[in-house]
Amino acid sequence: MQSTKTKKTFSVPNLMFAAVSTALVCIATMFFSVYVPATRGFFNIGESMVFLSALLFGPFVGAFAGGVGSMLADLLLNYPHYAPATLVIKASEGFIVGYLSRRNPKFNRASWRILTSLLGVVAGTLLATIGSIYYSGEVELTIGQTIIPLHIPASFWLTLGIIVAASIIIAGLITEPEVGWTILSVIVGGFIMVLGYFIYQMYFLFPLFGIEAIAVAEVPVNIGQMTIGSIIAIPTVRIIRRIFPFPRGQ
Repeated sequence: MQSTKTKKTFSVPNLMFAAVSTALVCIATMFFSVYVPATRGFFNIGESMVFLSALLFGPFVGAFAGGVGSMLADLLLNYPHYAPATLVIKASEGFIVGYLSRRNPKFNRASWRILTSLLGVVAGTLLATIGSIYYSGEVELTIGQTIIPLHIPASFWLTLGIIVAASIIIAGLITEPEVGWTILSVIVGGFIMVLGYFIYQMYFLFPLFGIEAIAVAEVPVNIGQMTIGSIIAIPTVRIIRRIFPFPRGQ
């Protein structure tokens, strides 16, 4: 016999939420994308819908929508070499965000401030360091068939790293611990995505296909996706919950 939890996971509403969320993840990923020549990958805003699905409907809907929706976008945008990894990585990201967001350990305000401050420093340092090393100087921004030459100074990445670190730290200082735990859940899931793509590129994709690229070059791109996705998803989730107070998924 199926357990109550299993029945609830595969209930009709959850299946409907999964189908709609999968379509939204795919559409958001394809809506705006920027090709990254260094890694033959692309920047997109699909993370916002992965986070939104996981926070609203739980880990299983978040995993399905994140993995399948993002994989479909890879295939439709002609990035089939990323599709298998995307299925696993984005599914893991969606599951972790949905799972953690429902298991608030009720940290006190001081503990929450310490955690967010540490995460802010890590994210900001990674973005500033890797961006200044691999994305400074003369670069090419590729949007569709249009190539735009740009000069990006190292100071740009240093400033951006400081902004990201400060934003995360300030969020921890001014928000309630419950909201802070939601932010922390999204950041942890986002870092799983960043690490997952780095490992896939470094040890599987590039050696297998003989691609001369640098896996670490996409780290700031993926941190950017995580940051923008969280900025869109977290306020949107709060607004939706106020208007439609439906039960949270499992």
